[in-house]
Amino acid sequence: MTPAAGLGCVTGRFQPVHEQHLELIGLALRECAHVVVAVTNPDSGARHTEPTSAHRHTAAANPFGYLERAWLLDAALRGAGLGEATTVVPFDLTRPGVWAEYVPLRARQFVRVYSDWEREKADRLGAAGYPLAVLDGDPATKVDATDIRAALASGGWEPLVPAAIVPVLRELLDRVPMGERTALTGSAR
Repeated sequence: MTPAAGLGCVTGRFQPVHEQHLELIGLALRECAHVVVAVTNPDSGARHTEPTSAHRHTAAANPFGYLERAWLLDAALRGAGLGEATTVVPFDLTRPGVWAEYVPLRARQFVRVYSDWEREKADRLGAAGYPLAVLDGDPATKVDATDIRAALASGGWEPLVPAAIVPVLRELLDRVPMGERTALTGSAR
């Protein structure tokens, strides 16, 4: 890929990655030669209360660290045949002054809006100078990662995530069970 060939970006917490994330990345790749997959809340210091999202800053909503999410994304993207056309980077939404160091301002940001939070995120990205592709999402069909995280704690989660991440997720949960993860990922601010 050459830098002028078209660059897109999809941001998310990916806690964990699921099929709707992959679908949005695939949509971005239809219009761009390469897509940066920008992982928000990359560390506990990046988590702050957001008026339009009551849970996104909590430790319970962020059980996987950045590296674990990068591993899960790598498996999911490769499993979907998207690995060669994507790059995973950290992206702290609380530090707009450094965004361009991780995702160049020429990258078109693809944001699917299900709620006020996604609209707020799109507005912030646009105000920073990123070109936007805002897609309306139907809240009735939204995959809720909260439900996936609950299933990770109680069982039966395998059908809720891309098949390619199942072995990686099993290994991560074998090392640190879901119930013990909030202590590892720090407290929310």
